[in-house]
Amino acid sequence: MRRRAPRRSPSTLWVCLFLIPLPGCADAADEAVAAGPEVVREQDGDTLVVRTVAGSAWGSEADLVPEVEIGVLEGDPAYMLGSVESLAVDAGGRIFAMDRQALTLRVYRPDGSHAGDWGRDGGGPGEFGQPDGGLVVLSDGRVVVRDPGNARLQVYRADGERDDEWPVVRSGFQTSNPMLVGPGDTIYTSTIINLGEDTAVGEWRAGLIAIHEGRIVDTLAAPDVGYDAPMIRAEANGGVAMNGVPFSPSEEAEWHAPGRFWVHGISDTYSLSLLDPEGPIRIERAAPPVPVIDAERAYERESATRSMRSMDPAWRWNGPDIPDEKPAFNDLMVGEEGRIWVGRPAEGIRRDNPAWDPTDPENDAPEYVWTEPLRWDVFEADGTFLGTVHAPDGLRTYPRPVIRGDRLWGVTRDELGVQRIVRYRIELRQPATD
Repeated sequence: MRRRAPRRSPSTLWVCLFLIPLPGCADAADEAVAAGPEVVREQDGDTLVVRTVAGSAWGSEADLVPEVEIGVLEGDPAYMLGSVESLAVDAGGRIFAMDRQALTLRVYRPDGSHAGDWGRDGGGPGEFGQPDGGLVVLSDGRVVVRDPGNARLQVYRADGERDDEWPVVRSGFQTSNPMLVGPGDTIYTSTIINLGEDTAVGEWRAGLIAIHEGRIVDTLAAPDVGYDAPMIRAEANGGVAMNGVPFSPSEEAEWHAPGRFWVHGISDTYSLSLLDPEGPIRIERAAPPVPVIDAERAYERESATRSMRSMDPAWRWNGPDIPDEKPAFNDLMVGEEGRIWVGRPAEGIRRDNPAWDPTDPENDAPEYVWTEPLRWDVFEADGTFLGTVHAPDGLRTYPRPVIRGDRLWGVTRDELGVQRIVRYRIELRQPATD
């Protein structure tokens, strides 16, 4: 059973007035006149509860503004990105992108110019079989690529020469989850804790393997509170397909590599637990619910039905109905310096579907699609709410963006399907005036 935060008495309310300038955004922050956040702090057993009632430390919302873009539809093959699966950025700003279509690690300078390609398809030293979402840069500049097709981590020196290979990855176990690197260059890579046991897919337990210099030093199970997300299910010919009910609450967990603890929450309420053994914190925020528009609900139900019927043509809806409101949050990311980015749902936007072709009788693509603009609430690891960051159209959360200070590196895809790597800066908006 989940514990609810106790009711607050007026004596527990602390009103704090402060403005924390965002690194690199000093001009905007200096011009911002903010009342500061209204915050409730109280102790619930051994957990410090930090609840933001109103306001933010930045005193303003913020936008991701493009600075550098890499990628073209046609032209130099070095800039034609096929399928970027992972991103990493070194201390000097060089950008590393594993392009799974080209099966090479593309390297770009901070200004976006091409610096070379490392590795190629194959099973030999320095070659890749099936690289996935795992890519990190260590403090000494070495670059580590997860390659489950060859059951190993490939290690390159900062100059691109092959350095080593570490056979610590399960063969064939591919995942879109990123690799993470923490203090002391400990690498964390996703695994299934109970894989190989007599358990069904729905009973698999997610976790991480901690690796240091090619040696497994720990196995970390993700938090498990026994939450069962609302699901729909199809079975046919011995196969099983399971999908979550659109816009239903889910269980989210992300490893906070800088602090070495899990960030965990169930999105039925805006409540996140930072499970730091040295002092757990629960972050809460008063945020208005986002309604599910009727047309958006119909689109999602139709899409889910079409997906299930690809396995079972006679399938009928067998799960709870799509809710009237979206979950309190829908994603978690942790920046390299420990800030916590909480994905917030937004009202859906209907857009024309470029895949729709009314002249093709076999084309079953819908005429319209519904998308949500990306936005995140950003918190310090002590629970301080900094503000909300809005992303421009096209930015994807896979592969996982790299977040460092006031910069974010991510992958976009336009209406033609062209991928680009973009470096953004976080720029504060001017606060609203009375």
